[in-house]
Amino acid sequence: MSSESSPQVFYADAVLFDMDGTLTDSIAAVEAAWAKVAKDIGQDPEYVIAATHGKRAVDNLSQFKPSLSAHEIEAEVERFENTILYYADAYHMQGSATPVSGEESDHREAHPIYSIPESSVASSSDTTPEITPATTAPSSRRSSISARRSSVVGRRPSFGSRLLNMLSVAARLRMNAEGWDGLPDEEEGFIRADGNDEFDNKKLNHDLREAWQTEAASVDRSVRILPGVRKMIDSLPEGRYAVATSGAKTYAYGCMKRVGIVPPPVTITADDKRLKAGKPAPDPFLLAAECLGYDPKRCVVFEDSPSGIRAGVASGATVIAVCTSHEREKIEGCGAHYLVENMECVQCSVENGRLKFTVEPFSTA
Repeated sequence: MSSESSPQVFYADAVLFDMDGTLTDSIAAVEAAWAKVAKDIGQDPEYVIAATHGKRAVDNLSQFKPSLSAHEIEAEVERFENTILYYADAYHMQGSATPVSGEESDHREAHPIYSIPESSVASSSDTTPEITPATTAPSSRRSSISARRSSVVGRRPSFGSRLLNMLSVAARLRMNAEGWDGLPDEEEGFIRADGNDEFDNKKLNHDLREAWQTEAASVDRSVRILPGVRKMIDSLPEGRYAVATSGAKTYAYGCMKRVGIVPPPVTITADDKRLKAGKPAPDPFLLAAECLGYDPKRCVVFEDSPSGIRAGVASGATVIAVCTSHEREKIEGCGAHYLVENMECVQCSVENGRLKFTVEPFSTA
């Protein structure tokens, strides 16, 4: 990493962008989706969130749901990524009764994404949605995203005790129906059908799904474009940049379109069949450079996560790490050549056919 605090200049042929945490900020929605997975499998949400950041959903789901067969994993990834997009859209779709500002109204008109297809809602009985915890960000990332948290418009409403009790024991119902025998009578009346001993699973799944949708709509987790991104993309000639992300196509294209970024022709997603491995392996960046037609050693990689930074370094590219999702001390030892607060600290121009980058890094590391 450069130890100079004055602006540094270097040249490259092309740019390889990570997406989430680099171009877009969908942390709130991603964390909510992983917290839901954690609840479904009975693990600590904070641990699962910390373990999954910057890695492919297929790798994470294979790790945390080892019972999934090879033919089930692809559908599970799509279901998971649709859950992220649902969390991202739910507040604006149905959660806010507050009139929006003129600027936000213009944004909604320009990017009409506030309607959700039925496929974006997990509905199968084995993936019944559940309430997410109030705080899901691991300690290593809380301060770096505190500004976003403080700007959240909505807050989770206070749910009735009967609903909360139902959600807290939902997992037990899936494991062992007999576990419900010890519930208070008022709860039994809420979940049993016609007063008998048969469980109304259809009604329970409907109520859980409704509760999840209500909770999802109570907090603004919408996708946002990060500082400096629009200016950087606009400064790059066509065919000189690509996106290489750990997200699969549903999530990657959905996030970019939600903030007005047109996915470039070379967009390498986690479900690309040509990839042998995801980050921290360099494969996504190597493939992106190959598809653009440039030597990866003459490319620049923008990344935010430790695994992504290591992937960029392993590819041979010049790596610029942005502190948009992690605190500086969590990523400064990962090998990046430059460390900046965000993309506003990097300027790009075209000089004699090459891309000239001027970087204003943090003071001496």
